Amino acid sequence: MGLQKLTIQPAESKSGVKKVEVMFNPSEYTLYRSVPWHEHNIQGYDAPVLEFTTGECYRADFELLFDGYENHQNVREQIDEIEKYALVDPELHRPPVALLVWGTALNFKCVLEKIQVRYTLFKDDGTPLRAVVNTTWKEFSEANEQLQAKPRHSADHTKRRVVKQGETLSWIAGKEYDDPSLWRVIADANGIDDPMQIEPGTELVIPAIV
Repeated sequence: MGLQKLTIQPAESKSGVKKVEVMFNPSEYTLYRSVPWHEHNIQGYDAPVLEFTTGECYRADFELLFDGYENHQNVREQIDEIEKYALVDPELHRPPVALLVWGTALNFKCVLEKIQVRYTLFKDDGTPLRAVVNTTWKEFSEANEQLQAKPRHSADHTKRRVVKQGETLSWIAGKEYDDPSLWRVIADANGIDDPMQIEPGTELVIPAIV
């Protein structure tokens, strides 16, 4: 099998962007994500109580080289096609979703979060012949895709729970439903208007969810 190039391709049939094949495969790329933990400062504790809120997307950083020196090629034309992934598509009314594909090792559905172009070589008339393009791509995942990938486990019966010092509704929802975002189910069942103002010792009804 011959050399396979990294390609940037549209993930949606309605988008007007084109497939872009890089001139040179990157020598490396970085894939990373953050895990947010919210700190709750409680008087008398030696350290804050950490509460998981929600996961964050993966990001991928690529540095791409475009060199048209030998053929006197204007590299701006190919870079323009990449930059279209950061512009609002008239059919979608938002920037398009992309697929970064590199052989069988990488198939990353994402959106272009950041692009920086550094031109390093020019013709006498200013036409750019060489450029380094730094891009950051942010993972894109629809809600239904996430639910299919990781089914939520539901509580199967109504029960009661006494609030302890430092606990919040979202923390309790994470424990009871494996999903902190379901705190409103508990709030509604107990007539709580302000989820941050629940006193230790409060007895909560934890409703079953289907």
